[in-house]
Amino acid sequence: MLRCERLTLAVPGRVLARDVGFEVRRGEIWAVLGANGSGKTTLVHALAGLVPAPAGTVALDGAPLAGRPGAARASLIGILLQQEDAEFWGSVFDYVLLGRFSRARSWYGWQSEDEDAARAALAAVGLTDFAARGYRTLSGGERQRARIAQLLAQDPEVLLLDEPLQHLDLRHQAAVLRLFSTLARERGRAVMMVLHDALWPARICSHALLLHDDGAVESGAAGDMLARERLERLYGCPLQEIETGGTRFFAPL
Repeated sequence: MLRCERLTLAVPGRVLARDVGFEVRRGEIWAVLGANGSGKTTLVHALAGLVPAPAGTVALDGAPLAGRPGAARASLIGILLQQEDAEFWGSVFDYVLLGRFSRARSWYGWQSEDEDAARAALAAVGLTDFAARGYRTLSGGERQRARIAQLLAQDPEVLLLDEPLQHLDLRHQAAVLRLFSTLARERGRAVMMVLHDALWPARICSHALLLHDDGAVESGAAGDMLARERLERLYGCPLQEIETGGTRFFAPL
């Protein structure tokens, strides 16, 4: 599905990691974990084709991502950015409809299937009653859910999520993760998400990628990657391992 080989992650003046390679397949949910500044957002941007990596390749279904036109890429890959600085003037419904842009069949307005997709997306995140409200009136958590709804309306094959749980209360964190789990396991979507909480990945993710401060990169099945020793090295702090229902969770001591 989405494969990268010998990828270099860098920011101005600093190389974060070299020779990054892995493949996210349909039905898989990947956690991207690491300390602040380790390259998580840089990786997501490179995988989406927003910023070219200094070295390496990213391919989607065997074809280089760089060779695909923008509209074709947007219909296949959706990205939830960590930050969205621009304000939006319209309603929540209008905002979610923007997710249909890459699938629009006409320049002269939205079709009924676009509006249906937007309504379904709003319902999925519990914002049906907010459709007519101005987007600017929403709280931080409500905006985050609207942003997720926009991505759902886009209906991409690959979802790249940079901190999808930010601003969400515990109830909505659980609901959003269940939603992404359903997309992966029942609809065959490939999901990759940057997470900061060591409690959720073991419960929801099939695979994990660890970006260490020293540039080391580890990736593989979640059961192998989400081990106390690995995570203590990753975050630089001692962790307590808690096991319940056959699943291991980790919390700082």
